Amino acid sequence: MNATPDLHQIAERFRGLAPSGVQGTLRIVEESSTTTSVRRDVPEPVTRCTDRGAMITIGEGDGVGYAATSDLSDAGLKAATERALRWARTVRGRSVFEGALPRLAFTETFYSSAEFSPDWSLAERIERLRHESAQCRLDDRIVDWQASLWTIRSRQLLAALGGGDLFQEHEYAVPALHVVASDRDLTQVRSWGGRYNGLCQKGNARQVAERTGFPGAGRRTAEQALQLLAAPNCPSGTFDLLLMPDQMMLQIHESIGHPLELDRILGDERNYAGTSFVTPDMFGTYRYGSELLNITFDPTRAEEFATFAYDDEGSRAQRQHLIHDGLLVQPLGGALSRQRMAQASWNGSVATARACSWNRPPIDRMSNLNLEAGTSSLEQMVSSIDDGVLMQTNASWSIDDSRNKFQFGCEWGQRIRSGRLAEVVRNPNYRGVSATFWRSLAMVGDPSTVEVLGTPFCGKGEPNQAIRVGHASPACKFTGVAVFGAEH
Repeated sequence: MNATPDLHQIAERFRGLAPSGVQGTLRIVEESSTTTSVRRDVPEPVTRCTDRGAMITIGEGDGVGYAATSDLSDAGLKAATERALRWARTVRGRSVFEGALPRLAFTETFYSSAEFSPDWSLAERIERLRHESAQCRLDDRIVDWQASLWTIRSRQLLAALGGGDLFQEHEYAVPALHVVASDRDLTQVRSWGGRYNGLCQKGNARQVAERTGFPGAGRRTAEQALQLLAAPNCPSGTFDLLLMPDQMMLQIHESIGHPLELDRILGDERNYAGTSFVTPDMFGTYRYGSELLNITFDPTRAEEFATFAYDDEGSRAQRQHLIHDGLLVQPLGGALSRQRMAQASWNGSVATARACSWNRPPIDRMSNLNLEAGTSSLEQMVSSIDDGVLMQTNASWSIDDSRNKFQFGCEWGQRIRSGRLAEVVRNPNYRGVSATFWRSLAMVGDPSTVEVLGTPFCGKGEPNQAIRVGHASPACKFTGVAVFGAEH
C-alpha cells in the first residue's frame, strides 16, 4: 500500500477551499481490514472492511470546532469546513482552554510508510488456522475452539492550513485462539493471547504470528484447558502474587493508564466512564509505587501496537517517563489538554492525543504504555516466594469509577510453595487498591520475561472510541495481596 498522491491532493484542495485567516487541520484516515477464522475446524466467512473519511478541525481564538465527512469532494470538504468553523465560533469565549489555541501548523512534511514484508496469502492463512484448530481436538471434553487472524492496514495524512503534511502508514495483526473445556457442571476457558486479543502487534499476519509463537498454540492451549478442569479451586487468603505479562498488561492499563489520562483528571469523563483518584497537585510529589516502578509512554518500539511518529494533533511523539522510580512525574495529556492547565508541576505534554477513526476528534489516550524491565529472572522471583500464587491471562475485571479499587480474575493460576511452582489452580482472582497496590511491587522481571502485548478495544469518550493500545511488561512480584477463588 504505497503513499499514492491522492491524499496530498485532497489536502491541497482543502487548503484552497478554507476561508482566509482561519487556522485548522485536515486528518484523512483510510483503513482496510481482513478477518479470517476457523471454528471447530470449519472456516468461517472471510470478513473484509474498508473505511475512509476525514476530520476537519478549525480553531478561532479559544474556540475549536470539529466536523467529519466521508465526502472528500470539494463540496464535501467545503461543507465540513464551514460546519467546523460555525462550531468554533459558537464555543468561543465558552471553552475550557486558557487563552488562544496554539497555532495549528507543522514545521515539516513527514512521511513514514510501513515496510511491507511477504505475507501469507488468504489460502495460507486459512490453512494455518485449520492446522491450529485441528490440534485443539485432544479430548471429547474440548467442546468449542476457534483460531483467528485479524489484519489491518492504515494510512493517515494530517495536513495543516498553515503548512506541513504528516503522512503515516501502518500494518497491524491480531492472532487469537480460544478453547473451551467442559466436564459435567464445570467449564473452563483457556486462550492463547488472552480472551480479548492481547498478542496484538504491528506487522503483517505472518510476521506477528511467527514473532508471538502462534504456530503450535492450539495444542498447548487445549492441554491447559484440560488441566484446569482437573485443578482445584484457587485458595483464598493473603499471598505473594506473581503476575505474568499478559495479566500485567491489564493491571497497567486499568490502574495506571486510565487514571493518568489528563482529560479524565480534569473531569471530562465523569458522566460516562468516571473520574480518577489522581489530582493535578500529585504530579512531582506523589509516590505511586515502589522504587521499582518505572512507567513510560514509548511510541518508538517498532513492533508495539500503538507506535507512531506524530499524534493526531500533530505533536511529535517521543519516549517519556510518566512514573520514575515510583514517583508520579506527568499525566497522559496532549497539547490541547495541557493548555487547559494554567499552572502545573510538570512541563510540556505527551504526544498521545488520538482518535479511533476519521469521524472522531482526538482525545487523551493511552498509546504504548510500558513497565520498564528490572533485574530479576523468573526463577529468582519464584524462588523468593514461600507461599504464593502465579496468575496468567485476564478473564474478568472490575474497577470503580475513580480507577482505584479493583478486582481482577485470571484464566490460569499456579501455586508457589517454598520457592517452587506447584499445582495448577482454577478461577484465581485478586483485589486491591491502585493507590497502594503498586507500592507492594517487590521484584520486577528482567528483559527475558518481557512480552509485547496490546488491545484493539480500549474504550473511552462520548461518542465512544475503541482504540489500539500497546503494553510491554515483564513479570512482576507483589507482596501481601488479597487472593480468592471464584467458588466458596
